[in-house]
Amino acid sequence: MLADALEHLVRGVVDNPDDVTVRDKQLRRGSLLEVRVHPDDLGKVIGRGGRTASAFRTVISALAGRGGARIDFVDVDRQR
Repeated sequence: MLADALEHLVRGVVDNPDDVTVRDKQLRRGSLLEVRVHPDDLGKVIGRGGRTASAFRTVISALAGRGGARIDFVDVDRQR
């Protein structure tokens, strides 16, 4: 549910919504949501001074409740 909500929010911000993927990884420390976007959209997702990324984290942590969830914005140019 959290991954779907985050994907919906991110798709509304970027220019290439078809390239948005969100993976939910279960780790020892809890849930990690890994967001991958088109390289040209990375700046839009992070925002000026990280404000947009912080807003995404605030909304998802409110939805997650006590369990919490971490969000990682992956630079696809450096991965794979």
